[in-house]
Amino acid sequence: MAERSPGPSGTSGHRPKHALSTGRHVRATGLFLVLMVVVAGFVYPFVVTEIAQVIDAPAANGSLLHYPNGTVAGSSLVAQNTDAPYLFWSRPSLSDYNLTLGAQTAPGPSDPNLTALLNETIAYMDQYGIGTVNATVPFWWAAPSASSIDPDLVPQAVLVQVPRVAAANNLSIGVVTALVNKHIVNPPFPDIGVPYVNVLSLDLDLIAMTGR
Repeated sequence: MAERSPGPSGTSGHRPKHALSTGRHVRATGLFLVLMVVVAGFVYPFVVTEIAQVIDAPAANGSLLHYPNGTVAGSSLVAQNTDAPYLFWSRPSLSDYNLTLGAQTAPGPSDPNLTALLNETIAYMDQYGIGTVNATVPFWWAAPSASSIDPDLVPQAVLVQVPRVAAANNLSIGVVTALVNKHIVNPPFPDIGVPYVNVLSLDLDLIAMTGR
């Protein structure tokens, strides 16, 4: 049998073992990447979504709230920007309630934006008639939240708006106060958290009551 002539490098012409090993590693790595893309990009989101739909479908779909006619009003997790006198208002927002802007740092003493924020607070005070009387503005109603889209207010910050809302809707203060009290959510454990009112949910019930 004729002997195989050695290759240029003195080898017998076979591919080096390290080259075969590298090829196997490349194929294995490529297969692993494809598998991870399928699992992380499709399988995992699908499984988590289906589990969430079973456990709490409304929350999984965005915690949406609806007008009386069934159209979507917004999410209970996001404050709404409204200055209608017949509705309750949320806290001021440094981002104009825009989810794409993110939270901003509160303006300091030398920041020109502080003047705008103060003017907005004064406008709030004037709207419910305490601009010229000795009254206290609840902090949660006059100051923005950390996220600037907090949908909740402490009851005091909602109740202080009752006279304005009642007058604008031709309702008695007692009726509007009772509606607010129905929307007060207490913390699950005493001394952990504070009571709060979801303003959008309250406004939607108010709209349903007045037919606006």
